[in-house]
Amino acid sequence: FTSKEAPKSSSTQHMKLSLLATLFATAAAFHTPVSTPVRSNSVSVSETKADLRSLAADLNPVVKYYDPWGLSDQEFWGSTNEQSIGWLRHAEIKHGRVAMFAFVGFIVHANQITWPWPMTTSGDPFPKADSAPAAWDAIPEAAKIQILLFVGFLEFWSEANMEKHYMRGGRPGDFPDFNSKYIPGGALNLYDPFGWNKNLPTESKEKRLLAEINNGRLAMIGIMGFCSESQLEGSVPALKGVIPHYSGEVMAPLAAGHGLVHIDGLF
Repeated sequence: FTSKEAPKSSSTQHMKLSLLATLFATAAAFHTPVSTPVRSNSVSVSETKADLRSLAADLNPVVKYYDPWGLSDQEFWGSTNEQSIGWLRHAEIKHGRVAMFAFVGFIVHANQITWPWPMTTSGDPFPKADSAPAAWDAIPEAAKIQILLFVGFLEFWSEANMEKHYMRGGRPGDFPDFNSKYIPGGALNLYDPFGWNKNLPTESKEKRLLAEINNGRLAMIGIMGFCSESQLEGSVPALKGVIPHYSGEVMAPLAAGHGLVHIDGLF
């Protein structure tokens, strides 16, 4: 990470590398051990509270099942308990995937790594910033709108094309592939665009799904730690002096724009 107050030095670089090594080592620790048996119902299409207890034991044999708010007992929007659990499971996996991208993106932008080519037809270079929120503020409004529309398209595609909905017995986390009719070569099949993992053994696939959930949870904690420290120095002691301060509204992604509605109340 970079800091406005202190110039880069070898000790600073060592601190960066040590922090990254610690974070990635912690992430690796969240992977399911090879020797850990995977229960056959860990990714079952039937989502019940019993399934959650079984899944929790596979994900973390130490903590196991932990639901202090009783979310697994809820019935949202008049749906059944099983349907609500399917919704929660899908939401967690989805947010974990986004958080993993965000975690890496924050590190990239904090080190001022950008695309090597212009980001607009007018030839404007990609803006450099000290943090991911500052980089977001610096990009043109048109780029922000394009990003939001693309995310909206992915949401629409997911809900409209899944073979079996996650609230109707489908598998949480499933994202329908883009076939060649719409996207040549399946370029937007982000997990496996070349189809290399289709023939993996079932046990390997299930272990990867468990690892994805654990790493997604860790990434959600990590990105919130980054954002908290960037707003209030010292709120995350391990990151004090490492994360540069961000003076904008981290929870209002369009607040820095001109002519865009301030929507911080929606986040």
